Amino acid sequence: MQTSVKLYSLGYQEMRAYLWATLFVVGNVALPQLCHLMPQGGLIWLPIYFFTLVGAYKYGWKVGLLTAVLSPLANHVLFGMPPAAMLPGILVKSTLLAVIAAYVAHRTQRVSLLLLMGVVLGYQVVGCGIEALMHGSLYAGVQDFRLGLPGMLLQVLGGYWVIKHVLRS
Repeated sequence: MQTSVKLYSLGYQEMRAYLWATLFVVGNVALPQLCHLMPQGGLIWLPIYFFTLVGAYKYGWKVGLLTAVLSPLANHVLFGMPPAAMLPGILVKSTLLAVIAAYVAHRTQRVSLLLLMGVVLGYQVVGCGIEALMHGSLYAGVQDFRLGLPGMLLQVLGGYWVIKHVLRS
């Protein structure tokens, strides 16, 4: 099911870009705190990526990049999560997610479960490869595929719902 939605490409000179990015960063700080209430919740639900996907897809790569970079840094400074050793990998994946989501949204001007699945798989496959190289371990690189499938599904289904129904205008 593919539907048209109003998508934007906000620039850094627009105050709305910073307002939306701030809201998405707050979401990316709050959602991981909820997920961390369960053992390995962050590794299973991958909550730090959720609002990066939504922000980049709906409002463009600039809002996406602000959200992608500021969310992990804010979480680390405020709560020590993710740990410093995990920050580079998360920043790589967050950045990939923002770029891929914004590109797909711009090119298609539509949102669908299939498009979002492609976005999520795209950033995860490339990101896992980069993480494997960074850590020198394929096992470490594919951790999100070993544990994070529920989180990927949440990103696709929840992201679709938020983009299509919550952020309609």
